[in-house]
Amino acid sequence: MLVEDFAGKELKEITRDQAWALLNEYNTDSFHLKHALVMEGTMKYFAKLLGYGEEENFWGIVGLLHDLDFGMYPEQHCVKQQEIMKEHGIDERIIRATVCHGYGLTAVDVKPEHEMEKVLFATDELTGLIGAVALMRPSKSVSDLELKSVKKKYKTLSFAAGCSREVIEQGAEMLGWELDDLIEKTILAMRTCE
Repeated sequence: MLVEDFAGKELKEITRDQAWALLNEYNTDSFHLKHALVMEGTMKYFAKLLGYGEEENFWGIVGLLHDLDFGMYPEQHCVKQQEIMKEHGIDERIIRATVCHGYGLTAVDVKPEHEMEKVLFATDELTGLIGAVALMRPSKSVSDLELKSVKKKYKTLSFAAGCSREVIEQGAEMLGWELDDLIEKTILAMRTCE
């Protein structure tokens, strides 16, 4: 389906297969591709949980494409992906939603406003931390992971140091959720991705 933005340029809704192909054009690292799949599943879970079931695929594509430029352009993260998406005629709603996860962290200072954008912002770093905790377990899985295990590692700042606790807490605050609630829901969301 084609829609027109304010400039008259035709924009297209991108399918999941097209989004995956585009992601693979700009990302070859298996870690980044796995993270994209985890975020796709996480976002779809939250869409259903929060009453946006009819937008589940849209939320999933936002999760899948949120780090589109990171593999090739890590120093221009969220900046370059806007250019890439515009070149491919991708809907402005997807562009805005994907870049807002870099709020306060990148050169693109787009504040998350919609609940979906806030979920992306809150869970992006958190899924990395939860994934790191899961890898420490004998099962290497989130299927048997509990909140208390994540909280214990969360307090150890040297553990998964690249996962910003400040961003996670800011995301929980944006959503109006307690941190424990965000962590617990994200664990459940990640279980759907295994």
